[in-house]
Amino acid sequence: MQRAERAAVDFPMPSRNFAATRRMLLIVLAVSVVFPLICLAGYGYFDYQRRIADSNDMIDRLARVAEEQAVKVLDLNQQMSSRIVELLGNDNDAQIRAREAMLHDRLRGIGGDFSQVASIYLLGANGDLLVSSRTFPAPVMSIAQREDFTSARAMRPHPYFSLPMFGPLSQTDVFTTATGRSGADGQFLGVVTVALRNEYFSRFYRELTNGDSSLALGLYRQDGNLLVRYPPWPAGAKPSPRSKFTQALRDKQLSGHVRLNSTVDGVERLLAFRRVGDYPLYVMSAYATSSIGEAWRRHFIMIAALTAVPCIAIWLLVFYSLRQLEGERRAWERWQGEVAMRLSAEASSRQLQRMGALGNLVANVAHDFNNLLMVVAANTELARLKRFNNVEKEVLAVERATATAESLTRRLLSVARKQPLKQQPLDLATWMPGAAPLIDAALGDNVELALNMVDKVWQVLADPTDLEFAIMNLAVNARDAMPRGGRFVIRCQNNRLVGSDTLLPDGEYVLIACSDDGEGMPEAVARRAFEPLFTTKLRGSGTGLGLAQVLSMCEQAGGTAKIDSVPGSGTTVRLYLPRYRERQKASVVQAETVQAPVPAPSGVVLLVEDNEDVAAGVAAVLETFGCEVRHEPTADQALDVLTGGARFELVLSDIQMPGKLNGIDLAEKVRSAWPSQKIALMTGYADELERARRLGVAILAKPFNIDELHALVACEP
Repeated sequence: MQRAERAAVDFPMPSRNFAATRRMLLIVLAVSVVFPLICLAGYGYFDYQRRIADSNDMIDRLARVAEEQAVKVLDLNQQMSSRIVELLGNDNDAQIRAREAMLHDRLRGIGGDFSQVASIYLLGANGDLLVSSRTFPAPVMSIAQREDFTSARAMRPHPYFSLPMFGPLSQTDVFTTATGRSGADGQFLGVVTVALRNEYFSRFYRELTNGDSSLALGLYRQDGNLLVRYPPWPAGAKPSPRSKFTQALRDKQLSGHVRLNSTVDGVERLLAFRRVGDYPLYVMSAYATSSIGEAWRRHFIMIAALTAVPCIAIWLLVFYSLRQLEGERRAWERWQGEVAMRLSAEASSRQLQRMGALGNLVANVAHDFNNLLMVVAANTELARLKRFNNVEKEVLAVERATATAESLTRRLLSVARKQPLKQQPLDLATWMPGAAPLIDAALGDNVELALNMVDKVWQVLADPTDLEFAIMNLAVNARDAMPRGGRFVIRCQNNRLVGSDTLLPDGEYVLIACSDDGEGMPEAVARRAFEPLFTTKLRGSGTGLGLAQVLSMCEQAGGTAKIDSVPGSGTTVRLYLPRYRERQKASVVQAETVQAPVPAPSGVVLLVEDNEDVAAGVAAVLETFGCEVRHEPTADQALDVLTGGARFELVLSDIQMPGKLNGIDLAEKVRSAWPSQKIALMTGYADELERARRLGVAILAKPFNIDELHALVACEP
């Protein structure tokens, strides 16, 4: 899980083959020319094919929309024609003329609100205009010989769609839907005609294409005749009856795609067509291939330019590297000596940093340890002074301090953190999924986390914070070992060890196996992986305490940790934790205590100490000397008391405390403001002893002898 670094002075210097490097640079130059060209050619081909497919999809969608619009318009026309036919019934020409005024109003009401309807008119059996929605009375007009009249009479009751024309009544370009009427005996009674505006369809097609001249939409009859097109053909232009498109319409295909050159303007287009419902009409959507090619060329030129920039940079870099290679060869021997000297200096610096870190750790722990020993010494002295009668309270304080001191000592010896262990029964089946999000965050985005839990995994007794920190250490190491990503698997299972190689007693254990598929470690590194301060990471990347904490956590829980690693195949760290079985706690009978009478004090001592146990122990000893004790937890509060006018037989203060002032600051202010006030300092730091002695005050080094404290106070019982 860790990356090896060259830190030893006697590390063999690597060899360098300059001829091989030159060959490699020339290969890179050739590849940087050929490979981009191949990639550009492949990209250009597939990009053009993709654009053709996208264009086909686009015109197909436009054709669907145009079809839906045409179906709605024609269905509405059919409904209007049906209503009019039903309204007329079997009326002949004379009866219709007699009701012209009423029918004119009805026709206006039926079609007047629809923008696509230019006019509605009724034709008699002889082709005479009987009623019109546009004018009243209807003008004298006959269209007996017109195509739409004769075709509607022949196709009745099916509607007939006429060719585009200029409407004499609506005074606009229209095409008509004519429906023939038949009497009860089948005789022909006339034609109901609805004239539709070409402009209505053209405007819709223009909005649908957003005015793009390379797109075209049209409405055709099944025989290939054009009804409406946007943009419109030049006057007199007519598509070829032998084109693929007109042939597909005559074959009554429901939909399709063709690619053809227009016989009107010679432009090649992709064309999609669809039949309009059950009507003998088709909608067409077309897109000019020249526009597709132009957009493809612009995009391809931009991609080629962007590709050329890094390629040119690579070519320049290769030429520069070839030029510098010869100079590098000449400086190689001199560089070897400089590297050896630098590696030696770095190794010495790392060792000094580690020793300094260890010294700081020991100093910090020693301060807390001395405080605890102070509690032990004070309460032991109280027990002696009381002749070991009524000492339950003091003995309990000793037990608490001793337990904490033992925990603190174990933490120091196992290279752990500052807080004491808080072991508790853990159900890994519920605890591990809860800790998974934090572990997953430590792995980063490139590493996948997987949890494999067996059913009914046993409970263990461990500090959940320490266990989480141990797995986090393993996750961070796994992430560093998989810079390109990978998989980190945590497996929890029950295990019965009998004569195993773990040096653990035979019994029931829970195995937590953490595996990665990273770089792995050599055997020499794996043997030293659990050593404190041993690390193979680069300077500034690790402290060498991670795996030592993992082993410490397991050993404090009664188990151990093992590591298996294969270079190039990954690493597995196995954590063995004993199975926890709940035991019935024995009841503790509390002995009754009798408080000894406290002698009346003859002096007052101000005790300044942030540790409550230390303060309680020292205060109790002072009370046995006949002193009254006032306790303040910080030097800031003690200074406030003195500033308020209070005076004491003795001010006894610790040095290291929270707040703005420490004990030395307090002593300086007392000596400056109240020279007659007696003050003494307590400390557990050796370097602080020298600082405090410069003030000329009494100093008690923790843990100090009670007789030393007694000599400082004049209180008598």
